[in-house]
Order: sequence, then C-alpha cells, then structure tokens
Amino acid sequence: MVLRKLSLGEFDEIDYNLIAIHTSLEDYRLAYFLNQRLGINLSKSANEIQISVKEGETNFSRFSYTVKETNIRWNLIQNNSEVIYSQNGEKLNLFFNVPMQMATKVFLLPEFKKVDYFLKIENNDEISSTTETQLLINTIENISTVYIIDVNQIKSKNNLIF
Repeated sequence: MVLRKLSLGEFDEIDYNLIAIHTSLEDYRLAYFLNQRLGINLSKSANEIQISVKEGETNFSRFSYTVKETNIRWNLIQNNSEVIYSQNGEKLNLFFNVPMQMATKVFLLPEFKKVDYFLKIENNDEISSTTETQLLINTIENISTVYIIDVNQIKSKNNLIF
C-alpha cells in the first residue's frame, strides 16, 4: 500500500497578480474602458463576493473574464461597500423607540482603504505582462493611480479566494 502525503504549503502558493486602481469611475464604466484598452471581455459576474462583518453581510461587485486558450482569469473587484443595518433608537437621540438606519463602510482588503478597485490576474506567470497591463491601464482617462501590489504583503488574503 502506497501512502501519499500532501503538504499544506502546496495550497498556499500564490498564483495571481494584483493591480490596485484609484479612480472615480463606476465599476461598469471601468470594465468597459479596461475591455477596450486591454483587449479583454470583462462582464458582470452573477457571483458577487460576499463578506460577513459584525454589522451584517455585504457584497462586492465583480467583473470577470477567462481566456480559454491560456486559462488566464481576469477579475475586476470593487474594494469598498456598505453594510446597512437597523438599530433601535433607545437613548441615542430625542426620539425613543424609533428604528434608525445605520451604514458602515466595509473594505475587501482593509489594509488598502484608499484603493477603489483591484484587478486580479490569475495563472499569469509573466511579471513583464503585468507591468505592461499596469502601463496600459494608466493611460485610461479618469484613473488617478495604478500600481502592482506585492501579494505576499496582504494580510487579508482569504478575501481574495473565490
């Protein structure tokens, strides 16, 4: 009988590149401009990214595209969202027992609160193509800043597993 051991280190291997995008564009407009500039076909994914926090659950919009020949997966992910929850107004204001709607901002990667969107490129081993992608994205109007994130420095990596 042959025994095989799997090392957990094999599953921790990071096989994606992450590009941070700072812009005031809406997600669908950014996806449109990325499609034009990069020659890809990002489309709205029905499977949004869901995160649970103490106030409730929230969804982050996601646009995705897979190149069938090379199996490279592109994901444009929103970094911030809001959780709206109800709170009873006892002793918090002048109106007792009036339910209040509260909103809390939630981030997909909390250590990058100023980033508006992330472009996650999976199964792309070429660093030079990621740098070229960054330069092409930087030519889109209404984009303030674009930079590559060192994925080994991300503390909340589990939020990028989908």
